[in-house]
Amino acid sequence: MPFPQITSGGQTGADRSALDWAIANGIPHGGWCPKGRKAEDGRIPDDYRLQETASAHYQERTEKNVVDSDGTVVFTMSSKLEGGSRLTVKLAQQHRKPWLHIHGHTPQPAMLLTSFIQGHRIRRLNVAGSRASKEPDIGHFVQEVLTQTASFLANGNS
Repeated sequence: MPFPQITSGGQTGADRSALDWAIANGIPHGGWCPKGRKAEDGRIPDDYRLQETASAHYQERTEKNVVDSDGTVVFTMSSKLEGGSRLTVKLAQQHRKPWLHIHGHTPQPAMLLTSFIQGHRIRRLNVAGSRASKEPDIGHFVQEVLTQTASFLANGNS
């Protein structure tokens, strides 16, 4: 099974790391970002193929990415969901979309994500999670899990 398209909002941390991983690995990517390409570090670079929402509010971007995807994975280092990560899960539940929370203490996170992608036949995966300012190690964690997941999918593991 090929790795699904990555959808993300472009925020620093989990979002941007997933987009960078997709670009580096030739995986299609896209998604919605706030008007003005707003992120905590300023303007989201144009290298990311993101569409701007009508407003600069993060919630609109978050909801559009949940709705436009087949499923959402939320990456955090902490096992507790807070802020935008908690909102993402709430919106996924509200829209009856499959979701998965992977955190720094999740056993075998890549196997779990592989099973999620295969089990829900995910073709467009929304990647959300912690900002870099909240959890500085989140970017490396996201890329590590995505790399292992891609390997599992390519080899037919589940």
